[in-house]
Amino acid sequence: MIKKLLLAAAIAGSFGTFTLPASAAVIVVQNAPPPPRHEVAPQARRGYVWVPGYWDWKRNKHVWTKGHWERERKGYVYHQPSWVERDGHWEMQRGNWARGDSDHDGVPNGRDDHPNNPRRN
Repeated sequence: MIKKLLLAAAIAGSFGTFTLPASAAVIVVQNAPPPPRHEVAPQARRGYVWVPGYWDWKRNKHVWTKGHWERERKGYVYHQPSWVERDGHWEMQRGNWARGDSDHDGVPNGRDDHPNNPRRN
């Protein structure tokens, strides 16, 4: 009976566990990333956003990630991956999509003086 209860508790406990993927973790390192490499951006592609190459952090070192296309998401703005220096450490901010450009003018609604202005070019 006790074995069955322990087994049931272990199974029930496993349903409640949640592990973040390594890519979602905040990365803080001591050394600055190298200067960005020069990449030629391809011609604009309808329905996609070009993400230039950037220095990622893998296996305890900076690793160059080539530029790639991200499928556009209406009503969202893509924030490029970047490194920020804070208190002598370097923190990587992964690229992500954020809500907030409903008129698709490239200016997030929070900073847009006239969001959804039909006369805006």
